[in-house]
Amino acid sequence: MHKDNTYLETLYSGYGQSFTVDKVLFEDKTEHQHLIIFENEVFGRVMALDGVIQTTEKDEFIYHEMLTHVPVLAHGSAKRVLIIGGGDGGILREVLKHKSVEHVTMVEIDQAVVDMCKQWLPNHSAGSYEDPRVNLVIDDGVKFVNNPEKAADKSFDVIISDCTDPIGPGEVLFSSDFYNGCKRLLTEKGIFVAQNGVPLMQLEEVETTAMRLGSYVKDCHFYAAAIPTYACGVMTLAWGTDDTEARKVSVEELTSRFEASGINTRYYTPALHHGAFALPRYVEEAIEKAESARKEAS
Repeated sequence: MHKDNTYLETLYSGYGQSFTVDKVLFEDKTEHQHLIIFENEVFGRVMALDGVIQTTEKDEFIYHEMLTHVPVLAHGSAKRVLIIGGGDGGILREVLKHKSVEHVTMVEIDQAVVDMCKQWLPNHSAGSYEDPRVNLVIDDGVKFVNNPEKAADKSFDVIISDCTDPIGPGEVLFSSDFYNGCKRLLTEKGIFVAQNGVPLMQLEEVETTAMRLGSYVKDCHFYAAAIPTYACGVMTLAWGTDDTEARKVSVEELTSRFEASGINTRYYTPALHHGAFALPRYVEEAIEKAESARKEAS
């Protein structure tokens, strides 16, 4: 919420972060959620949905690069990519940097988010929606991945879930139905990734995802990135694939793939990619707890 030129994030009870609102660029209650885009002298343009900061011009590159280049380069030959959410266009921009990618389907629930971000956060998408490789679908992500007609004869090498936190419209993107639908759409060595919250404050999301996603893939794990906008330290990014070697690709091989791609990054490096899978002990314990519970239940 914003009051007296201050935007106070309300994701957590008893703790939050505030931004000075220098100028409100857009504010509206869309069909699905409350959306605001404003200017801040430190972070540039900032977008929030339902009281939660989603992206800022200053640090968006960290999130978008790590959620994109880690799975694409780990795969090594991704040609078809599915993006769920991501209406600001940042993930789409990064995916399209890979010339080897031949087709991208992007499923966003809210057309208003796409339109407003094109207008007020144009650097996020940077014209990506005009790329002929892109098929933009306005639909619910869970319904899309579980609808045989909509998803018929389609398979993807990489699926990226750029979801909001598991509240409101984003909650279903952390469900077993969603993971099951995504698994059906993955190719044999396909990779699924998703934002999974800040573990210091949302450790239960790690356990829940490890329980649910781990039921559908041979290798369910997480990797980390430090993104200032998402306060309280590192953010975990969920990882799921049947290719048990994908997250073990060497730095040397990642460097070779990265150099061959010819892309430029501001945060991602092959060494950072490799090291991102080294997690804090308390996160490892949460994963182990979920794995034990899942085995007992099966």
